[in-house]
Amino acid sequence: MRKLEEVQATLEIAKLKEEDLQKTIHCLSFGENVSSSDYCLMELDDTLCKHIEAGHSLIIRGDKDERAVLCTEDKTYDLKMADTSNLLLFVPGCKTADQLTDTQESSHLVHAQIWGFCNSYWELRKQRPKLKKLKRLLMENPYEGPAFTGQEEKTENRYTMQDLLERIQASEEEIKTHLETIHACQIDGYWRVLDFDYEMKLFGHVAQLVDSESWSFHKVPLKTSLEELSPLEPREMIEHCLNCYGRRYTENDEVFYALSEDKVCRGMALMLLQNAVKFNLTEFQEVWQQSVPEGMSTRLDQLKGVALVDRTSRPETICLLRVEDLPEDTLERFNYLFTLREKWTEDDITPYIQDLCGEKQTTGALLTKYARSSMQNGIKVFNSRRPVAT
Repeated sequence: MRKLEEVQATLEIAKLKEEDLQKTIHCLSFGENVSSSDYCLMELDDTLCKHIEAGHSLIIRGDKDERAVLCTEDKTYDLKMADTSNLLLFVPGCKTADQLTDTQESSHLVHAQIWGFCNSYWELRKQRPKLKKLKRLLMENPYEGPAFTGQEEKTENRYTMQDLLERIQASEEEIKTHLETIHACQIDGYWRVLDFDYEMKLFGHVAQLVDSESWSFHKVPLKTSLEELSPLEPREMIEHCLNCYGRRYTENDEVFYALSEDKVCRGMALMLLQNAVKFNLTEFQEVWQQSVPEGMSTRLDQLKGVALVDRTSRPETICLLRVEDLPEDTLERFNYLFTLREKWTEDDITPYIQDLCGEKQTTGALLTKYARSSMQNGIKVFNSRRPVAT
């Protein structure tokens, strides 16, 4: 180990004044079996530092064939390796200048041992959770209703929350929010998404009951609904249906549901469109309005992100196009959209790229990067920046 005299001699050769330096001098040496693969550094911002200091966890998720992501309880971060030209040393117990409280008048040595080193670190960047896979997993075995006598339900491809946490590149809070969005529910400890026909069958029972009892769709009593419909379907499925299409509230200690006009109208539109490649727009709007409960009004803006209207065809048409079925990668999404339609108006394309926006990013910025604008009949339209294979 170096002595203080040797350090002072080195300072003299380097023409450095001892009084210009910290009084405490760290003399570093490598420990045994030190290698760059023993440790990995990760750069955290203030928010994540406080998260760790508060005793919370950071979890790395992703299947073997996927890029790893890092998650807190409610956010997802991309992990990217960054190189640095400086060699980074791991020295346990080493204090920086602002941590030293040494008041000695003369310099003294502190011998510290290097435990590891590296010239790269993990850089974190907040990103959108990758949730498309969630519905794909649950659709492997959708719930089609209670099994008939003598018929056993399939038990394979069912997932608990822990299973989903191990497979999905998203935080637990983001997964739970998306499960609610896709109308999934827990059955026997497993998260299941309802078969669409079964979901519509459930809602049909509810809508028919509301109509036969002449209830306001803003005030559907839970207790009476369960009593009337339990001979037809399990009580928990009826309540789940009300949760999917309505808002729960309590009045005079009784539970009611206010059915959402937009959710109900969107659900009925999906039912009408799912088996048709294209639908005459005028005919569709007439049938659609007739299919919803009395008092509700259908509007095309209720279908943003689930159906696409073609105003250029004669007659005008509408077809099913759900944003959740589109590619998750931004470039792949734009390429796919431009194979469907060469030119898009901003109003038409916005619902299909809104979910791609990161923090402080707008759909306008995405269009500037991935599309080229032009004027067509006085209307601004967007087309691909590169040739698209059809």
